[in-house]
Amino acid sequence: MPDLTPLAGATIAFDLDGTLVDSAHDLIGALNVLLEQEGIAALPLAEARPFIGHGAKWLLERGFTAQGHPVPGDQMPALFDRFIAHYSEHSADLTRPFPGVVDCLTELKAAGAKLSVCTNKLTSLSVPILERLDLAKFFDSVVGGDMPPAPKPDARHLAMAVAAAGGQIERAVMVGDAATDAGAARAAGVPLVLVSFGYTETPVAELGADILIDHFDELTEACLRLLTACPA
Repeated sequence: MPDLTPLAGATIAFDLDGTLVDSAHDLIGALNVLLEQEGIAALPLAEARPFIGHGAKWLLERGFTAQGHPVPGDQMPALFDRFIAHYSEHSADLTRPFPGVVDCLTELKAAGAKLSVCTNKLTSLSVPILERLDLAKFFDSVVGGDMPPAPKPDARHLAMAVAAAGGQIERAVMVGDAATDAGAARAAGVPLVLVSFGYTETPVAELGADILIDHFDELTEACLRLLTACPA
């Protein structure tokens, strides 16, 4: 058993979609409901999966454009509202934590780490998912993309998430799956762990992670390595 002492007081900030939870079926399902309502063919899950991670408007823009029907700017607010209304009722139908998430969060929390969710999803959508999946109990803060002055990859989003958890940015690690997470970590000067199984348009190996993991059973050791390399 490794010495977990360096985790005490450190803050581990997690992206949500594609990192903590596999939410693609519910997100793409909501997108496809809107496409079909507009008389447009649904998108295959594999094709739309990389569009996740930049927020609902981005998902709608990329999804409709991919099917040859870009959304006029004046129509986006109404489309966005319809998406949110449907998705909020179905956000945890098929969404589940990735393998090993619960055990890993339990271990990190027991070691004294502060845990935060730093996601570009709206906070009002993120919290219910965490509650329905019995994950909310692990987190000291949940900061969606609507709360900071600008969402990831802006460093202020990550800084707010860490501060809201009662942590210090100098003793933080960002865990994510995509360019937005990598950009926020780099901008904030925070060590970066990326998962290989998430949602990203840019291959994850090209995003410059300090450590790339394939399963959550590797995360505690990765955080220990990074925090020990950069002690307070």
